[in-house]
Amino acid sequence: MGLRRAQGPDGGLTASTYSYLGGFDGSSNVLAGQLRGVPLAGTLAHSFITSFLGTEVPPNPMLAPAASQGPVVDLAACVEAWLGRVCAHLGLGVQEPHRGERAAFVAYALAFPQAFQGLLDTYSVQRSGLPNFLAVALALGELGYRAVGVRLDSGDLLQQAQEIRRVFRSISAQFQMPWLESVSITVSNNIDEEELTRLAQEGSEVNVIGIGTNVVTCPRQPSLGCVYKLVSVGGQPRMKLTEDPEKQTLPGSKAAFRLLGADGSPLLDLLQLAEEAPPQAGQELRVWPRGAQGACTVRPAHVEPLLRLWVQQGQLCEPLPSLAESRAFAQLSLSRLSPEHKRLEQPALYRVALSDKLQALVARLRAGGSS
Repeated sequence: MGLRRAQGPDGGLTASTYSYLGGFDGSSNVLAGQLRGVPLAGTLAHSFITSFLGTEVPPNPMLAPAASQGPVVDLAACVEAWLGRVCAHLGLGVQEPHRGERAAFVAYALAFPQAFQGLLDTYSVQRSGLPNFLAVALALGELGYRAVGVRLDSGDLLQQAQEIRRVFRSISAQFQMPWLESVSITVSNNIDEEELTRLAQEGSEVNVIGIGTNVVTCPRQPSLGCVYKLVSVGGQPRMKLTEDPEKQTLPGSKAAFRLLGADGSPLLDLLQLAEEAPPQAGQELRVWPRGAQGACTVRPAHVEPLLRLWVQQGQLCEPLPSLAESRAFAQLSLSRLSPEHKRLEQPALYRVALSDKLQALVARLRAGGSS
């Protein structure tokens, strides 16, 4: 939802593609849907709603029932009838909800009766957006259509969602429309990781979260946090020695393996020299965890190679997986991680270890001060 704030068209397309790969359910970027097959989703805009004054007459206000049985109905007139009943139940004057907003909702509902969603905060959520939405949703409900939901784009999103759900339940009971109490509530508005955690807490009435600016522009890490480091020349290992352990490189051509427990969860990732035999399931290994003072032993139930050759001499070695396949692989990998590694506050460090031979090579090069 942050395409207009991306660093150029390609930045927007890249963000839409990789946010979907990483776990988002869809994007409002139509080009990403056309070129990459990303599922599309979107809502009304404030500009669409404010473009209506309330004096507009729909070219064709008539709408047929969803089951295509029965006479067509003047939706605009039906909405006005429902508005009076809704306002009476909510204790509002029938003149309080904004006429232009209601006209915009009716126009959208006539165009998309099976996908009607109301943006509630263009004027006032409680005194305009919500009663206008309810009048249109109930009019559509009489014809067999079900409103998709509502969206909030300002204010305390969590609190407002709870208040709106309470009104949905009250209106649902009052007018015997049971489907209304479970109508989806979508929220947006500069949502970051902390707000996302808050909105997703237990008891929240938020069903869908739209994230734009903070996923497209990456304010917490606007630059790519990796660099090219030399590890071998002509088969001879090279190592960068520095006072900062995090900037020291690991020498030599290497292979990487994920060691898994019996339940399929990762124990650690193992780095070893490419010349070494791959670790075997059930085999006890002595490894050197990074950041630890010494070695430990581990006996993996399963072993997965992580290093896969895709490009050699500028040529693809095998066809690249589709976006859907990459997304499925990413979701499987994330599902295996412990919640301790994925928590926002003070996540546990994922363990990476070196083999005996690689650890010995590192120690030798450190002692020598060079290769």
